Amino acid sequence: MAKKQEIDARHYDVVLAPHITEKATLLSENNAVVFKVAGGATKPQIKEAVEALFDVSVTKVNTIVTKGKVKRWKGKPYRRNDMKKAIVTLAEGQSIDVTSGI
Repeated sequence: MAKKQEIDARHYDVVLAPHITEKATLLSENNAVVFKVAGGATKPQIKEAVEALFDVSVTKVNTIVTKGKVKRWKGKPYRRNDMKKAIVTLAEGQSIDVTSGI
């Protein structure tokens, strides 16, 4: 593993929160963790941020943009915000405990 990277404030701007769902829990069996990330974040930025924040080695990053649904409130329609998610695959034998804070 490479030397420990410096944690920078911009890393916290890239990785916003863990995304905990049933599907994300199933992915953890394959050494993958799902995070909500900033809309403008690129795959190299996400990889750098996760490696710096959690001190792990990332092998692959896949991103998904989930479009916001149209909902109604008091009869008027409104649109939820779009959300970008990153599925981060870790090197063999490494893990991140998303239930604890950083």
